[in-house]
Amino acid sequence: MATSRAAESRAAGRSSARAAAPAIARDDGCVRVRGAREHNLRDVDLDVPRDQLVVFSGVSGSGKSSLAFGTIYAEAQRRYFESVAPYARRLIDQAGVPDVDSIEGLPPAIALQQQRGAGNARSSVGSVTTLSSLVRMMYSRAGAYPARQPMLYAEDFSPNTPQGACPRCHGLGHVYEVTEALMVPDPSLSIREKAIASWPPAWHGQNLRDILVTLGYDIDRPWKELPKKDRDWILFTEETPAAPVYAGFTPAETRAALKRKAEPSYMGTYTGARRYVLHTFATTQSALMKKRVSRFLEGRLCPECDGKRLKREALSVTFAGVDIGEFSRLSLDRLVELLQPIAEGDFPVDAGEGSSRASATGRDRARRAAAKQATHAAAPDVRRTPAMSEEKRLAAQRLAQGVIGRLHTLQALGLGYLSLDRSTPTLSPGELQRLRLATQLRSHLFGVVYVLDEPSAGLHPADSQALYGALEQLRDAGNSVFVVEHDLELMRRAQWLVDVGPDAGERGGEVLYSGPPEGLAAIEASRTAQYLFGTTPAPDSHERAPSGWLELQGLYRHNLRRLDARIPLGVLTAVTGISGSGKSSLIAQALAELVRLHLGHEPEDSDDEAPDAPSAFERTRGHLAGDIDAVQRLVQVDQKPIGRTPRSNLATYTGLFDHVRKLFAATPEARRRRFDAGRFSFNVAKGRCETCEGEGVVSVELLFMPSVHAPCPTCHGARYNEATLQVQWNGRNIADVLGMTVEQAGEFFSEQGAIARPLHLLREIGLGYLRLGQPATELSGGEAQRIKLATELQRSQRGRSLYVLDEPTTGLHAADVDRLMVQLHRLVEAGNTVVVIEHEMRVVAQADWVIDMGPDAGERGGLIVAEGRPRDVAKVRGSRTAEYLASALEGSA
Repeated sequence: MATSRAAESRAAGRSSARAAAPAIARDDGCVRVRGAREHNLRDVDLDVPRDQLVVFSGVSGSGKSSLAFGTIYAEAQRRYFESVAPYARRLIDQAGVPDVDSIEGLPPAIALQQQRGAGNARSSVGSVTTLSSLVRMMYSRAGAYPARQPMLYAEDFSPNTPQGACPRCHGLGHVYEVTEALMVPDPSLSIREKAIASWPPAWHGQNLRDILVTLGYDIDRPWKELPKKDRDWILFTEETPAAPVYAGFTPAETRAALKRKAEPSYMGTYTGARRYVLHTFATTQSALMKKRVSRFLEGRLCPECDGKRLKREALSVTFAGVDIGEFSRLSLDRLVELLQPIAEGDFPVDAGEGSSRASATGRDRARRAAAKQATHAAAPDVRRTPAMSEEKRLAAQRLAQGVIGRLHTLQALGLGYLSLDRSTPTLSPGELQRLRLATQLRSHLFGVVYVLDEPSAGLHPADSQALYGALEQLRDAGNSVFVVEHDLELMRRAQWLVDVGPDAGERGGEVLYSGPPEGLAAIEASRTAQYLFGTTPAPDSHERAPSGWLELQGLYRHNLRRLDARIPLGVLTAVTGISGSGKSSLIAQALAELVRLHLGHEPEDSDDEAPDAPSAFERTRGHLAGDIDAVQRLVQVDQKPIGRTPRSNLATYTGLFDHVRKLFAATPEARRRRFDAGRFSFNVAKGRCETCEGEGVVSVELLFMPSVHAPCPTCHGARYNEATLQVQWNGRNIADVLGMTVEQAGEFFSEQGAIARPLHLLREIGLGYLRLGQPATELSGGEAQRIKLATELQRSQRGRSLYVLDEPTTGLHAADVDRLMVQLHRLVEAGNTVVVIEHEMRVVAQADWVIDMGPDAGERGGLIVAEGRPRDVAKVRGSRTAEYLASALEGSA
């Protein structure tokens, strides 16, 4: 009966939604969707006006992304590709055909989705925005050259081309050394005991040890007792001798076999430990392998180019008094200050055409002085250069104007703290999306549908104002802007609101309302309405008293310069500040690294940074003091993927699938067939479908068309072979279980404690809509982070752990934020310390302690502006967070 009444309520809500939303005539210009069934959408019919700012809202997993991206954008992309030549189509990554009856009135579409930066150190802010190309042209055509040096082409100023890259570091800016201390961290071990940590694992490492035995080296003697000559040869030799290998023989047996010239198992080739590291780092296509060997590299600035990545000839050319390497290191805000006089027709003193060649020392000194002046002076001192020709002056002015125009767009989006050489792997998804948004703003397209995925993610409320202006600018240029968003302020500014729900997964997939935002107030079934119109205030702060303090002293990291900070223990702390103010540098990096080192753990490089990125070698400088012994464990819960392949999923990551497989292995049918738990893994040959090898899909190669993936013709997507699928537990086979949602599985395994507990936590944290077998590659960063948190929560809580979370509310509806906070408060009540980096003021208002970073971003940030209880921080003048926190506290009062 309850279910029936709920259905009637939803039906009434839909009726009122249709009544509240004004009808759109067919000639009024709208996108008409009929019969959308993508993912959990339930035969959705929808009319959305064009040339307006439209927000798609709803709880996480309700179906809003399936409607905006999976249906509307996917269909627009499909139609465009139909006009492209078949041969060209196969070169483009295409989306699938959406499950929809029809879509009318659909213009061309551009998607700006959340995605992490590519793991390529050569990709940068300059390359993503295409600013680097313009800057290289500026130096090539309008730069000041030393006397008698011929003009260079733009490609000569690129570190990614053979003609521009520094010959010593090949355009990376860093050179690498492989030392004995790095390769042999514990010299008390013998080679047989794997003293040489840099050697490859498994068979390859054993092969090298066997070859050393054949060559007469003692692999059972502690490394430190070996003669230095032997140690040096083993580690650093460039020789690659071939030697017979007697697999499984002891050293004595090997010597005897060599003496009697016995037939070896095979001939092996030796590779020195350093040679292996350098060769693997340079040639491997595996990111994981590259990450592994990078631990044995010691990076330092290239002495040839001083880390600027370019050849000397390119660095000898200056513009506005700085070379292109120094130019790329300045913040975008500083670049505007540097170029503004030139754009207005005034020019700095520079070595112009025909000037005498200064000494190398003099040039370097002048460049350093100019760079220092450009970096620290608000208005650089500029004077005219008579040596520059009128044509060159005009080119310099026009190019500077072009660069400044693009920089102003980036500044307007709150990205002025970035630099052109900032590598994309170090950028947040929100920063990367705003960089692409800036490019679109400069493209001056019109008549296009822009579909954006939570553009406010990672944005402080103060930064969001610039985003709102950018979206409205796109709309006012004659475009349709469709935004999937949880930000309540953006919903209020929208002209049209599409609310999807009422809940997630199978309980969602319906359009509850489509119309002007104010009309949503009448829809009782909407979760969004409760928060948009203030009927659900934020809970009050607990204001728990700290049990102690962690003290961070003299911190140096990114824009932190000799910073002292205190972190309260036993409470929930929120760290706030605008984008680029230093929050992540303080908490996710400095605090985490120092605590990790105190606990005796190895420092970890960020998986989001390429191993050959300059930032991958940066370490925090500073000291940890205070009640440091009160922390016995560090848990860093971030938004990195829980797996890099479709074989990793929610069930395998949380560990609950191990218990599921044991249940199936314990059934009478499995015992009769002698199936063990491994039989029910789709990664093991004996149980999986051999046609698709446990993938569930097969790739179909099409001539002149991109490959398509289709359900496996043998197992029909089940992943397992027929014999495995015949085993059932309570009427369901193992493939049925992987197809269940968390909510369905919770009911199915309600009596199985080891399985039911993690499923209950996943539901509590708002992930009941996910399927157990949903591939990790389909999960958002926010979903991955919450899966990690649920996995951690199922552990027995003994207290004294430090939890560090980086923006845990990313991708969460306000209703899901409240559910998440319940779990975080439980962690604190169990005696743990929780520190969150957060922009969501509903979370900050509930914290026990707030640390606000700023006052601005980049060089103008890196300081603690305010700290204390939420109500105290809300009163601090000079804090960019205070006014927004005050508003959130008023809502909870």
